[in-house]
Amino acid sequence: MTGRQKLLLGAVGVLLVVLFAVAVGAGRTDRGRPGDADAVGWLGRLAGGGATVDPTTVRAECDRTGDVLTVAGDCVLRVADPGGLKTLVLRAPDAFTVTAPAPGDAELTVRDEVEPADDGTGAVAKIAVDRAAAVVLSCPGGAGCTVAISTS
Repeated sequence: MTGRQKLLLGAVGVLLVVLFAVAVGAGRTDRGRPGDADAVGWLGRLAGGGATVDPTTVRAECDRTGDVLTVAGDCVLRVADPGGLKTLVLRAPDAFTVTAPAPGDAELTVRDEVEPADDGTGAVAKIAVDRAAAVVLSCPGGAGCTVAISTS
């Protein structure tokens, strides 16, 4: 191996180590909660994984004004077939519960109690959808709540 080949091989190795460190979020305290501005999220969008469900393809069995739902107890959202794996994003100022089928061929229903973030940005649920699905929203204690269908 020539000196030039060794130098090139070493540079490629260093580049791989740097990319790996960026991908796993070296130095972050909130591992497992990647944000939209991090390298992993950026790489996912670059690869086509950042698509969200179009709010106009979602039908709601509760009061709806634009993309804002007024939920009294429970509300069933009927998501049209998105034509591939997409993310249904729901945002609310307060806590809510979401129940949805898992994507793929899994015979599994996922339930999550979504709480507002500590930074005051509200509660956010991101549901993976790859086919037509019914998603159930519930408000805590059966009270009313407001949930928005978001594109980010």
